[in-house]
Amino acid sequence: MRSISIFGATGSIGQNTVDLIARAPDAYRVVALTGGANIAKLAQDAIRLKAEIAVTAHDEHLDDLRAALAGTGITATAGEAALIEAADRPVDWVMSAIVGAAGLAPGFRALRHGGTLALANKESLVTAGPLLLAEAQAHGATILPVDSEHSAVFQALVGEDIAAVERIIITASGGGLRDWPIAALASATVTDAGAHPNWAMGQRITIDSASMFNKGMELIETREFFGVTPAQIETVIHPQSLIHALVGFNDGALMAHLGAPDMRHAIGYALNWPDRRHLPVARLDLAQIATLEFRAPDPLRYPALAIARAVMETRGRAGAVFNAAKEVALDGFIAGRIGFMDMAAVVDRTLDEITSQLCLSSSMSNLEDVLMTDHMSRQTAWAQITKMER
Repeated sequence: MRSISIFGATGSIGQNTVDLIARAPDAYRVVALTGGANIAKLAQDAIRLKAEIAVTAHDEHLDDLRAALAGTGITATAGEAALIEAADRPVDWVMSAIVGAAGLAPGFRALRHGGTLALANKESLVTAGPLLLAEAQAHGATILPVDSEHSAVFQALVGEDIAAVERIIITASGGGLRDWPIAALASATVTDAGAHPNWAMGQRITIDSASMFNKGMELIETREFFGVTPAQIETVIHPQSLIHALVGFNDGALMAHLGAPDMRHAIGYALNWPDRRHLPVARLDLAQIATLEFRAPDPLRYPALAIARAVMETRGRAGAVFNAAKEVALDGFIAGRIGFMDMAAVVDRTLDEITSQLCLSSSMSNLEDVLMTDHMSRQTAWAQITKMER
């Protein structure tokens, strides 16, 4: 019986993971489930999976969690220190699905036990890729990608020599605004940007899909995880979201990974790796699909991609600045303080401002350094938003 923990259990990735675990309850011992403010869902899943501990990230919800778990024998805790304590409990497999920089510290701590970290937290590789990979190596831990795109690349590379790879193509749906006239994007509302044509995801990631900031993050992740150069990484708009990524080799071959738009593909692969096992996902009928579409992303529609490419070239602290500014810009858009197209401007200006204070290409020595850069960047990004409001 494998022991597992799920960090970010109440989000979309976490819920899909819970679904797979619940289908084989005798195969897993669930140690920890963590979540945010959705206490009812966290408690329900903790009871359903017979978890040993349930953790909410918010101290103010601890009493509610304790009440929901009363009489179950499941320990209820709350706060940042509780998340770290949960990550300190050794298990065979950890799902890292906490959204944002908050997922950094638990993921790093979980690696110390030498198990497998299924990584859905984009920020870990974007802000601290070299540190994360070094931590895994130091403790003999394994990191498996859970983003559908990076899982697809990982699977296409099984048995292949990375030196034979010429290009990696990351596909993108283009988001809910992909067919809007460019002139209309400045007036897009949170509701407009928060509707995705293919995927059922949370509000933040769906808006990031519309702006392609999520794809910018994935480009940076690709460089960090697979060790290829920025010139080898491409992105293409693929409206059907059936091909998740392609790998091109030096003999001219392209290997594509296809699957229905269901995150249980990538989660299940990471859960069962190195084996493949049955997954409850739709099977593709290629004759019914008939046509697959592709088009190049318009740089005027998606300025986030150019910013991400500059960050890939710079490396060092640039990823931490990019991620922090992106999160703040998204907060500003959701709050109605800036427009949809202003988000890229906030990130770009924040990178310029931090460059005048720090050497962005300098490497970071530890997680505290990453968090310091993150904090400075958030303050700078909020200052940029304030200037735009005047």
